[in-house]
Amino acid sequence: MKKILVANRGEIALRIMRTAKKMGIKTVAVYSEADRNAPHVKFADEAVLLGPPPSNQSYLLADKIIEVAKNLDVDGIHPGYGFLSENAHFVEQVTNAGISFIGPQPHAVRIMGSKLAAKEAVQKFDIPMVPGTDKAITDPQEAKKIANTIGYPILIKASAGGGGKGMRVVQHENELEEQMNRAISEAISSFGDGAVFIEKFVTNPRHIEIQILADQHGNIDHLFERECSIQRRHQKVVEEAPSAILSSQIREAMGKSAVDVARSVNYVGAGTVEFLVDDQLNYYFLEMNTRLQVEHPVTEMITGLDLVEQQIKVARGETLSFTQEDLNIQGHALELRVYAEDSYDNFMPSTGNLEIYKKPQGQNIRIDDGYDEGMDIPIYYDPMIAKLITYANTRDEAIQLMIKAIDEYQIKGIETTLPFGKFVMKHDAFISAQFDTNFVKKYYDKDTLNQNQKIESEIAALVALKIYKDHQKILKVPHV
Repeated sequence: MKKILVANRGEIALRIMRTAKKMGIKTVAVYSEADRNAPHVKFADEAVLLGPPPSNQSYLLADKIIEVAKNLDVDGIHPGYGFLSENAHFVEQVTNAGISFIGPQPHAVRIMGSKLAAKEAVQKFDIPMVPGTDKAITDPQEAKKIANTIGYPILIKASAGGGGKGMRVVQHENELEEQMNRAISEAISSFGDGAVFIEKFVTNPRHIEIQILADQHGNIDHLFERECSIQRRHQKVVEEAPSAILSSQIREAMGKSAVDVARSVNYVGAGTVEFLVDDQLNYYFLEMNTRLQVEHPVTEMITGLDLVEQQIKVARGETLSFTQEDLNIQGHALELRVYAEDSYDNFMPSTGNLEIYKKPQGQNIRIDDGYDEGMDIPIYYDPMIAKLITYANTRDEAIQLMIKAIDEYQIKGIETTLPFGKFVMKHDAFISAQFDTNFVKKYYDKDTLNQNQKIESEIAALVALKIYKDHQKILKVPHV
């Protein structure tokens, strides 16, 4: 594999290209008009314009991307995450064009892309499942019978869903019909598929996922877990590895279940099996993401493995160079997603120009980003600017390093989630690891954040005043 096209943009495109360059592989960038001057475009050996900024006129143009790849004699296509990364038809198109898809086979993408099909596939491996339906539901009366059987509260979920879309929590029977119709409508609007199903709603759950890696020769290993429970609007903002609450026995059991999930669809490549974990540490299969995850850096930090490098090696047909027994957890890693969102205003989008953009520096601080100072944050794509990752021997040290890195990260011109990240790092619930997916609902509001900011500003002013006064005293000391 001598040349790879990265069918993506921003930080993930740049991150993939850096590994390819390290491996001596040339890279091709594709870009929209909004990304003409983006770092991933400048970094690549070759770059081709796809079209106007909207994704459906650029990054989702599968035929055009494959045409570019063929014209430039590309050997492999890496999809990153988002866009076409979990589109089974695109995987088939790439393969049929004689190009290696750096990811799983189409059938695995297709099965795991449907939550109902995924449930059916893993049943023979006795994977723990949340009580609920194993087929699509459209009749509210049938839904009421099922809900009464498993007990309220329940969760209505779009089978083809993700990112919290097509999802509704129902506390009482009289809410079910309305919420079900809303979930179906949103599922059709977002995914073109109105199939929904019902699960028991696990109250106060943790969201913990297992990274797996599988080669083309039947070898599957898990690379331990990531804790992803700090979320807003069902989307992750803070992740860490390992989880602070798993015992070695539960970690081993979850790892085996994740490997079995991968085995159920003859999985190849890097993938992530997501679980809900209740307050008694019972875990339940949620879904499988058939791609590289946004939060993969924390796994890389605690294992010492480059997951993109492993993906490329697997796509080349190489056997995994390690076994499960060779892997162990070293230290602790945290990741904060730095979104262009206003932490002080319910995470509302904040587009604009990066007037000042200075990144923190130092040992064990990693920044995966896709922007330079002076660039605009476009409205067309995911609002993530960067991923801020810290690593240390212990969790407490990683938290303190994250606070330091947040303080040193200078971004002016837009609002970001940096203040929220600092709020999380300093909160007792996070420090003690006694939190769940309801962290934002339970603890976070802009008034608290504003108060914390005011206190910090007052302390900084007092420190500055003391330094000034001490300096004045030194200047007034008479010379002898």
